[in-house]
Amino acid sequence: IVTSEEQWRGELLECLGYFTRLWNERVNVEPKGDLISMLAHGEHTRNMTPQEYLGNLLLLIVGGNDTTRNSMTGGVYAMMRKFPEQWETLKARPELLQSAVSEIIRWQTPLAHMRRTALQDYELGGKTIRKGDKVLMWYVSGNRDETQYTRPNDLWIERPMVRRHLAFGFGIHRCVGNRLAELQLQVLWEEILKRFERIEVLEEPELLPNSFVKGYTKMMVRVVPKA
Repeated sequence: IVTSEEQWRGELLECLGYFTRLWNERVNVEPKGDLISMLAHGEHTRNMTPQEYLGNLLLLIVGGNDTTRNSMTGGVYAMMRKFPEQWETLKARPELLQSAVSEIIRWQTPLAHMRRTALQDYELGGKTIRKGDKVLMWYVSGNRDETQYTRPNDLWIERPMVRRHLAFGFGIHRCVGNRLAELQLQVLWEEILKRFERIEVLEEPELLPNSFVKGYTKMMVRVVPKA
């Protein structure tokens, strides 16, 4: 368990050393089908700085861990405590399961934002974004945009065009694991529907004090099995 910033930096440096050795092994041989070989030989990635390389690999390793787990927790919280009528709807109409998964992901938006670098000057909303500027895109705000969504703050599993959300990003930066995340949540809710009458959330969950990861540190529940 990392308990200090010094220890955290040491762990990152150890990761960087290991990943750098892997990179050097791949870059000096014929490209293979593995991801690091593709990065080492790719036209747009072979000249990455060590910081960019480390950031990309860490994102690939940790992506889908916190995010999917927090969407699971957030889905139970939303469905069982804040909007229990949606749980009753899902029990009555299990064919809405895929729609429910997409709506849970939109409602939770497990990563609040992502940063990008502008590749050219651009005018947006009366403001000029200069080439090289760092821009934060607030997915959590876009997914609650009242001009785009009816009842944006509610969990509504019958929402029209329910897959049209920003929780996975957009375009070439869209999360490569989005289908896996949806599948994991779908399997979870299939099992909940099979096994449990309901899951009682006993108190308000404790939120993770983080502006990037929108998640939970603790949520007490009571599981009520089917008779």
